[in-house]
Amino acid sequence: MGKLSASIAKKVAMALSGLFLVLFLAQHFTINFTSVFSEETFNSWSHFMGHNYIVQFIFQPILIFGVVFHFVMGIVLELKNNKARKISYKSYKGNSNSTWASRNMIISGAVILAFLGLHFYDFWVPEIVHKYVESNPEDAFRYYTELVQKFESPVRTGIYVLAFVLLMFHLWHGFASSFQTMGWNNKYSKAVKGFTKLYAIIIPLGFIVIALYHHFFNQIPH
Repeated sequence: MGKLSASIAKKVAMALSGLFLVLFLAQHFTINFTSVFSEETFNSWSHFMGHNYIVQFIFQPILIFGVVFHFVMGIVLELKNNKARKISYKSYKGNSNSTWASRNMIISGAVILAFLGLHFYDFWVPEIVHKYVESNPEDAFRYYTELVQKFESPVRTGIYVLAFVLLMFHLWHGFASSFQTMGWNNKYSKAVKGFTKLYAIIIPLGFIVIALYHHFFNQIPH
C-alpha cells in the first residue's frame, strides 16, 4: 500500500507541475505573440518581466524548478512504467493499445527539455549577462531587436519549429492526462478534454507562426 501511495503521489505531483507549466506557456505565448503586431507592446511587456523583482526572484526560480522537476519526474515514471509493463510494444497494433503521443512521451519530453536548454541559452543567459555581468544601463527598447535576430538563422528557426511540433504531441496526451490523474471526472470532463486538445494545437502552432514570421518577413537590416 505504501508503494502504491508513493506512486500515486508522484503522478499527482507530475500532473500539478505539468498544469503549472501549461499556465506559464500560455503567458509566455501571449507576450511573444505581441511581437508579431506591436514592437512597442512586446518591448514594454518584456521589460516589465525582465525588471520586476517578484517575477525575477520568486516566479523565475519556481519556474526553473518546475521545469526540471516535471521532466525528471516524467522520465522516472516512464522508466518505471516500461519496466512494469507486461505487454511489449512489439505487439502494438494501431491505436488498440495507445496513441503514438502516449507511447513516446519520454522521447518528446527529452527533446523539449533539450530545446528549453537552447531557449535559455538564447534568451535567459544573454539577459543575465546584459544586466548582471556586463552591468549595462537599462534599455527598454532592445528586446524586439534581440528576438528578431534569434530567428535570422534557418537552422535555429527549424529547431524551434521541430521542438514545438513535438510539444504539440506532448501536450496532446499530457495535458488531458493531468486532469485524469487529478481525478477530474464530472459533467465538464468532455469539455475540459476538448479544451486541452485545442490548447495542444493552438499554442505550439502559435509559437511556430511567431518563429516563421520573424524569419521570413521581419529581418533586421545590418
